[in-house]
Amino acid sequence: MGKKRIISKASSVEEVNKIQETINSTEAKSTKAVKKGIIFINSTFNNTMIQVSDEKGNIIATSSAGAIGFKGTKKSTPFAASKVAEVVIEKIKKQCPLEVEVRIKGIGKGRETALRTLITYGSQYNLTINTVLDVTPIPHNGPKPRKSRRN
Repeated sequence: MGKKRIISKASSVEEVNKIQETINSTEAKSTKAVKKGIIFINSTFNNTMIQVSDEKGNIIATSSAGAIGFKGTKKSTPFAASKVAEVVIEKIKKQCPLEVEVRIKGIGKGRETALRTLITYGSQYNLTINTVLDVTPIPHNGPKPRKSRRN
């Protein structure tokens, strides 16, 4: 159930102006141009997610195949991954970073296609990809295997 939120009305014009200034200042921060950035591509068996951040790790834009509208097994296709990359490039075209590092994680079908689409569409907005890293976690030993079956 939880508590109900009570919103108090602003008693003066000054308080309304302060609220509007804080809203405008947050919008101004998000439209700031970024020189260097990092693009994270997470490609799983079920979905492909792409996030763009600045050097410090603050997320600028994000999208996934499910967020675009693909459902079920169509989310894991290379076509869906290419559409996700297009949507992310469209989101960051105003504040497009000039130099980008791409970090690919996962073993899904869309990892290569998403990278190719980033290269193709990124060239239109002067996006240069400096490095491409594969940061997929690899187990060094893993879990204990199952017992052998008795006959």
